[in-house]
Amino acid sequence: MSAWASALIRHRLVWPVAALLVLLAVDVVHTPDFLAVRMQDGHLYGGPIDILRYGAPLVLISVGMTLVIATRGIDLSVGAVVAIVGALACLRIEKLSDPGSMGGVLAAGGVAVVVAAALGLWNGILVARFRIQPIVATLILMVAGRGLAQLITQGQIITVNSGPYHVIGAGFLLAVPVPVLIAAVVTVLVALLLRRTALGLLLESVGGNAEASRLVGIRAAVLIAGVYVVCACCAAVAGLVISSNVSAADSNNAGLWIELDAILAVVLGGTALTGGRFHLGGTVLGALVIQTLTTTIYTIGVPPEITLLFKALVVIAVCLVQSPVFRAKVFPARPDRQRAAPTAPDTEDGAVAAAPSEQEAVNR
Repeated sequence: MSAWASALIRHRLVWPVAALLVLLAVDVVHTPDFLAVRMQDGHLYGGPIDILRYGAPLVLISVGMTLVIATRGIDLSVGAVVAIVGALACLRIEKLSDPGSMGGVLAAGGVAVVVAAALGLWNGILVARFRIQPIVATLILMVAGRGLAQLITQGQIITVNSGPYHVIGAGFLLAVPVPVLIAAVVTVLVALLLRRTALGLLLESVGGNAEASRLVGIRAAVLIAGVYVVCACCAAVAGLVISSNVSAADSNNAGLWIELDAILAVVLGGTALTGGRFHLGGTVLGALVIQTLTTTIYTIGVPPEITLLFKALVVIAVCLVQSPVFRAKVFPARPDRQRAAPTAPDTEDGAVAAAPSEQEAVNR
């Protein structure tokens, strides 16, 4: 195997990209015009547009989940936050004298996001201040939050008839679905904030070793609490998109198990659950793989009773080919390459670092 091919196989994003292409190929075989994008009434429609549109909430939640996982945490409560935000927003809009008022809709959405931020702060305090394990701290809100959403809606599905609110999840702007634009804007803003400032490096250092970061002066507790707030706010925006798309709040099913899809998207994107280095671009790609898989399941007509099993098998296959141990067994290195001593270590970005020879080291 050539060095170029070996490096390509080792790249963290090659297998998610391959999985995405395979799924799209299956869709094209079953529906030949699946990739066709058409303009109708000034709006873009087609299979790829549907994947982006319906995958936008998962992208939003996955971006927030990436930051939490980068600090060696986890947030299982994002699905409950989605349900709570949808319930609060729809309840307030239903009580408006004029549901078509843009100001009233913005106020309802703003209140819901503020409540979500408070819930995220609660998670952050439990994890950062009281040192409760993240999976336990967020599991509390995962269970209680779903019950709180049902309490807000009194166990009923709240439907609203508001044009401005419906635009958030089903509207178009410049021919592009609004949810796609919202997800893109949030992702770009988070990426700029983390990569154009020192915040991303601080998060990686906290995820690598929180105690060492604290000893060198980094306020690890504040950063950890902050990422849970950001994650909850991303889930809140996703909750507004999901509820506005159907003009209703369903506290039982809104955001159900979406936290698991978000975790899978982060892992497929190359971010390790052990914390440290994170990859937002890979996370977005992982979310699109999962949404494409969901679309493919419906496209090829997989029976509902085996949908989850089919989805699990595909995800397991992608995770296996990402495993270095699995790749080493399936794509073994040539004997001469195994015996050859490395002349220079490879950096993570693919650049080759210069390594001095032994004689140069002695001369120094």
